[in-house]
This record gives sequence, C-alpha cells and structure tokens, in this order.
Amino acid sequence: MTAITVRRNRLLFVVAALLFTLVSIPAAPAAASAASPPVATGGLASSRGAEVVAVTQVAERQVDLSVRSPALGGRTVNVRLLTPDGWDPDDRSRRWPTLWLLHGCCGDYTSWTAQTDVARTESLRNVLVVMPEAGWNGWYSDWWNYGRGDDPAWETFHTKELRLLLERGWGASSNRVVAGLSMGGQGALLYAARHPGMFKAAAAYSGSVHPLLNDESVNRIMGFFAGQGNDPLRVWGDPVAQRDVWAAHDPFHLAKRLKSIPVYLSCGDGTTGPLDPPGGTSALEADFNRQNQALADELERRGARHVTTHFYGPGTHSWAYWQRELHSSLPMLLHALGSVR
Repeated sequence: MTAITVRRNRLLFVVAALLFTLVSIPAAPAAASAASPPVATGGLASSRGAEVVAVTQVAERQVDLSVRSPALGGRTVNVRLLTPDGWDPDDRSRRWPTLWLLHGCCGDYTSWTAQTDVARTESLRNVLVVMPEAGWNGWYSDWWNYGRGDDPAWETFHTKELRLLLERGWGASSNRVVAGLSMGGQGALLYAARHPGMFKAAAAYSGSVHPLLNDESVNRIMGFFAGQGNDPLRVWGDPVAQRDVWAAHDPFHLAKRLKSIPVYLSCGDGTTGPLDPPGGTSALEADFNRQNQALADELERRGARHVTTHFYGPGTHSWAYWQRELHSSLPMLLHALGSVR
C-alpha cells in the first residue's frame, strides 16, 4: 500500500472524530421576498469576468451581492455587506474604509451577522464590512488539485475579483483590514502575508495558524479537507510530497511577511471556560492554541513589533469567544484604518 493510501484510510477515522468538534452554524437565511426594497445598482458590472448578478437587501444596512466568478468555475456565490451610514454605491466620489470578516469552516457568508452583534456595533457605522462566501471547506486557497489548477480558486476570487468589484462599484476604498475565525483566521493571515499591502492589519481568532506544527495538526486539517466526501489531497496536496505548497499556506512559515503590520492573535486552551456550558471541552481549540503560541513566538523571533496576543486560557472553539475577541481587536483594526471614533 502506498503512503498516500495509508493516509487516506487513516483520514476516515480523523473525519469521524472531527464531526464532534465542528461548530454548528445555522443555515443561510432565505432570500429576501419580492417585496424587499431594492438597493442601488452600484456595480452591476464585471471585473475581469466576475460580475454581480443580483443584489438583495436582507436587513437594515445589510446587502447581499450575488457574484458570478470565473475563479470559482462560473459559480455564483454570495457576499454580505454591512454598510456604513451614508453609503451610496452610486456615489462614485466617496470610498469607505473596509473591514473584511472571514468565516470559519462549516459556516458561510451569513455566519458573522447570524452569530454575533457585528451589525449592532456602533464603531462600525463608518466602515464597510465585507463578509464573503469562502465555501464550507474552501480554506481561502486556490486548490492545488494535483497541479491541474482547475479546482476552486478562493484566494483569487477574494483578493482579485471581489476586491476589484467592490472598489469599482460598491464604495470600497483600498484602505483595508482583515479578521477571521478558525479557518477564516488562517485566511486573514494568509491574505495579509501573501498579498503585501492589501491589508493594513490582521486578526485571527482561534485560527488554524500553523497546520504543519506536528502530525496531530496535519491530520486534523487533512480531516477537514476530506469533509463532504472531498479528496483531501486536492487542497494543498500531500503534506510531505507537496510540503512547499503547505508551507506557502501556513502563516507560521509566512511570519516574516507579517512582521510589518499589526497582528492580533487570540485563542483558548480547549478546556471549559466562562462562556461554555458545564463540561465543554475542545481538542480542536487545544491544537489551535499550540499553533498560535508557536506563531507568536516566531513573530517575536522575526522582530515583529506590533503583535497583540490574548491567550485567555480556559475556553473552547465557540462563537461567544469570537464575538468577544472581535470587540477586543476592533480598536487595533480601526486604528490601522484611521477610523477610530
């Protein structure tokens, strides 16, 4: 039996175990009814082939864009905007500072508004908040897929297609920061590191920030890659044979590129914390805690001067902590935007 076959068999056990650790996310809300008021047409136009094909007002200051993306093989996916006071996408003379909020594995573009008070946060009323779809299991990556390059290209969709669409037609400026949880925490640091200058600061809450830390970390993320019946090798390849691809998507190995911007890292240790039900524990959070500690040490070794860490001890992989950490990190993020009120 080959090493890859052995690894795939082992993943069957890992995937089963992971099902007990995944965060429950409610299904996306149904589309607004036909009676919902339309919003301004903004950028119903393409950008290098990507185009907004529908716009839906889902709540006060919440607008969903349906975007058809060549990078995703022509699929149409949604992006939720939490809009600032006075936002008018048809007013091309005004551009807004932008916070990208990235969801975790098994969630979607509705997760942040469904699970937190982000839509009621006063300090964000002069910021355009972008919450893009990233796939149940997309990992903010252009999938390797055995070198063929014909699988979902989430990184290209976000950093090229969507970025240009938002700037050309939906009021976004080039003044951006990024934050995310779990898989999205990894995405926030990946995008900041792999696209220098795109984001002025980055925050990761319980992020998967060093998947190459050890065999446990590798097996865990491979189990996620295998979710929904996927071939886990399609995402970054084999962790040994394609180690260069893995390292290129591991924030620890990109720490040198993060040292010049403010970075916020937070994580619990996986034991029962003050915001958990009695007896709640999380092996996933414990693993991510070790990963975050390693990244913080590497950033310090690299001479990073603007790293804030909040390793708060007891706490599991859950939304109550991520909402709290969003609020804790907002002063740093808004200061980087020049939008502190």
